[in-house]
Amino acid sequence: MNCITLAGTRAALAMEIHLQNGVSLSGRIYVIDTKTNPKAPSLHKVVDPADIVQKTGLAYPHTSHCLASGDLLVSCLGDKDGNAVGNGFLLLDSEFNVKGRWEKPGHSPLFGYDFWYQPRHKTMISTSWGAPAAFTKGFNPQHVSDGLYGRHLHIRFLHDPSKDTGFVGCALTSNMVRFFKTDDGSWSHEVAISVKPLKVQNWILPEMPGLITDFLISLDDRFLYFVNWLHGDVRQYNIEDPKNPKLTGQIWVGGLIQKGCPVVAEAEDGTTKQFDVPEIQGKKLRGGPQMIQLSLDGKRLYVTNSLFSTWDRQFYPDLLEKGSHMLQLDVNTEKGGLALNPNFFVDFGAEPDGPSLAHEMRYPGETD
Repeated sequence: MNCITLAGTRAALAMEIHLQNGVSLSGRIYVIDTKTNPKAPSLHKVVDPADIVQKTGLAYPHTSHCLASGDLLVSCLGDKDGNAVGNGFLLLDSEFNVKGRWEKPGHSPLFGYDFWYQPRHKTMISTSWGAPAAFTKGFNPQHVSDGLYGRHLHIRFLHDPSKDTGFVGCALTSNMVRFFKTDDGSWSHEVAISVKPLKVQNWILPEMPGLITDFLISLDDRFLYFVNWLHGDVRQYNIEDPKNPKLTGQIWVGGLIQKGCPVVAEAEDGTTKQFDVPEIQGKKLRGGPQMIQLSLDGKRLYVTNSLFSTWDRQFYPDLLEKGSHMLQLDVNTEKGGLALNPNFFVDFGAEPDGPSLAHEMRYPGETD
């Protein structure tokens, strides 16, 4: 995952992954100069994983956020052996040198992944994916039972710094959970949105979860967007009343239950259905919607479809052969609604060095 520094000069890319004849994770952090020539970004610095491990014991860097001090805070998912034990937060200075660990000794989270903070409330909340030794090999339901995965994947506070509420996305259960501060100053939570699993035929399990792998909130705090990577739809909810989100837009742009695929959803009466997924510029949409980024005016929602190479191979093997793509959804910011823009299609399968798997996008002044 990446971030744009406060000065807008460089984007710090937190994790490089290569998968060849098994799994090889470099753990490098690349710092890219995006200001000198935005049309031709250049490599500014590489933070060596050996330096990170030696000074902090951390490995598998993932999410990076910029602090007001100019330092960068990076969540790490485990130790050098892929165990979740020992994960925590890496602190880099403004020149991208390793300063050490951010959290106090004995206060590391059980798992690492995403995090966000609300300084006025003196609160930071982190989320969890799982042990790298487990998820890098692909998804195995037994690993969930074995306690190798966490529960909530992404977190977003409302952008209004005075607000004491936000949402976390729970991937496997496909719930959006609202958290909030109570009158006594403690924090509580409740399920705000629940995507029911679909009963399916011709799949590895009798039921298929939506698998919420990313979500975001518009800068004006009016709309929440999330994706169901397996079902294949992108959703828009009005959250002007955070306690009562209202579905205002939904569109299918991939997934395992689209027409022409072997998997079908089964209704209670025994009838089956599949979803219509449009083609764009003569191309069939591959994979499922995975990461999203919203333009600053809230009118364009960008979508990519690659989650993680081993998981892509497991659930959407054609992505490895044909590459991923990026789409643009046009957003109705007045009444709500999503529409696929037929004039925007970035095909990473056409890269000069072969098909690529594009994961995440970032705007300066990002909307996370």
